[in-house]
Amino acid sequence: MQGKRLDRVNQLIKEEVSTLLQRELKDPRLGFVTVTEVETSKDLRTAKVFVSVLGEEREWKESLAALASARGFVRNWLRQHLDLRVTPEVVFRPDRSLEHAAHIQSLLRQVQGEGT
Repeated sequence: MQGKRLDRVNQLIKEEVSTLLQRELKDPRLGFVTVTEVETSKDLRTAKVFVSVLGEEREWKESLAALASARGFVRNWLRQHLDLRVTPEVVFRPDRSLEHAAHIQSLLRQVQGEGT
């Protein structure tokens, strides 16, 4: 039962943070950011929010800096919008898996092009 509840909490946090990033956060440093996954600790004290940023390394750095400075705002938003006894401390982490997958696909296309 604990695992299912944790999965639901992770999904709720993911949805709320995504909504917040799209509609409420007005930091000019924030680029095109997508929440890819959320991992909440079993005691609900911390939530790692994995994000992907569309763009070059500069956009990644600026967006992660904007998210780091908005941590308190994000936590307060979660406190107001989620019915949890404990509101987790939010930590943003980069998720470069989409970038890595695109790189592998481009390499595969190159190999296929050389084979024909």
